[in-house]
Amino acid sequence: MASTVRPRKKEHVIPFRDRARKYRVLFVCMGNVCRSPTAAGVFRKFLQQRKLEKEFEVDSAGTHGYHVGEAPDSRTQRAAAARGYDLSAMRARKVTPRDFQHFDLVLAMDKVNLDNLRQMSTPAECAKIRLLMPFAKNFDDDEVPDPYYGLGYGFDVVIDMVEDAADGLLQSLLAAAKISRG
Repeated sequence: MASTVRPRKKEHVIPFRDRARKYRVLFVCMGNVCRSPTAAGVFRKFLQQRKLEKEFEVDSAGTHGYHVGEAPDSRTQRAAAARGYDLSAMRARKVTPRDFQHFDLVLAMDKVNLDNLRQMSTPAECAKIRLLMPFAKNFDDDEVPDPYYGLGYGFDVVIDMVEDAADGLLQSLLAAAKISRG
């Protein structure tokens, strides 16, 4: 794991478009049973800790429909629960064309899914599709690795990476909105 600090890049600051409604964030991986539900659960908890949950709408989806309707993978849920994240109520779903209109920011876990999302969206909607990891401060990785076919510790690594990136994402959004809450 890299420990270098990543400088904040200007292109990763996403402004709130309309303060009269919630800012909507969608996390996306391939099957929506490991990485994206983890990211959504972590980001929701960070919002709750800062009493910002009413200002955001957070969801997750997959670019493929392999697991539609299923709960997150049991290994994902175990690793998340060990850190205080409850993913048990989540159910997998596939990205829809409406998601690109509904969400302000669509964050892919890896480049394959980033490309899939761009192929599914219009050119105008591509501007809101990004990778999650460039928001991280302590990881140089561009992608969150898929732990599905790996060993158990991969789920913990995913949480480490997602926590770092989710914190950076929230800081960027708050700075862009000029909101300061502890």
